Amino acid sequence: MALKPVDKVFGGYLGFITVLILVRGPFRDASNGWMLGMHVLFGILLYLFTKLQEEDRIGQIIRNLYPLAMFLVLYAEIGLLNAQFPAESVFANDDVIQRWEEFIFQSQISYTWLRQYPSVFWSGLLHLAYFGYYPIVVFGPLLVALRRSGRDVRAVLLGTSIAFVICYVTFVLYPVAGPNYAFDHPTGPVREVWSARLIYTLLESGSSFGAAFPSSHVAATVATTLGLWRAWRALGAWFTVPCILLIVGTVYCQMHYGIDAATGIVVGVGAWLVARRLEA
Repeated sequence: MALKPVDKVFGGYLGFITVLILVRGPFRDASNGWMLGMHVLFGILLYLFTKLQEEDRIGQIIRNLYPLAMFLVLYAEIGLLNAQFPAESVFANDDVIQRWEEFIFQSQISYTWLRQYPSVFWSGLLHLAYFGYYPIVVFGPLLVALRRSGRDVRAVLLGTSIAFVICYVTFVLYPVAGPNYAFDHPTGPVREVWSARLIYTLLESGSSFGAAFPSSHVAATVATTLGLWRAWRALGAWFTVPCILLIVGTVYCQMHYGIDAATGIVVGVGAWLVARRLEA
């Protein structure tokens, strides 16, 4: 059985990261050995996929859904790679993005928006919408897998995978910390609402430094939502409003620069269009 497009997307990305680690120095950090070992195991997994038979239902389910695990693993890898370089070099990239932000929006919108228009209601709703990234990107494809064909779930996850890979490549080549690290956090009731506390707790325990531009939250959510519209229109319609709120929330809640979110939309739409062409 031949490799699927999504297999080639991940294989190509891990090949790129492998070369990057070797060029930068495989012994630069102890984590590099673990990452290279993981890449080898993924290569073995791809080989095993080529031996799958169509009637092997469990194997086909794993093949269709394994990208959901890869998203998290590769995101953690970004943090390990970027941690090997001085934080000052990352914040220098933030300075560039902030100048673009000032030119386009005439302000640091990710810093000023919440402070100029503080609202416990909107802070609570938009922080919750920011968390909605996980149900959309994870549970959307899972629901498609339960109710639609394997081809449908592969098409959805292909678009999401392309969006993630574009973002991840940018993160390692041009890491940007983002306003969550570059600016002081908001204070007061807008920061203490329960959904805001939930998001900050998640970021403290699992955020990868240097993974702000473009917003992978926005890119992956847009690509997934568009894929769901095509695979299962009713489900895509349900996720459309949460997707829009998430885009707004990434900036209002000071998680991403406005440019991060705007570029994320472009990446998400582009990834979905490329996935449609590859699936065709």
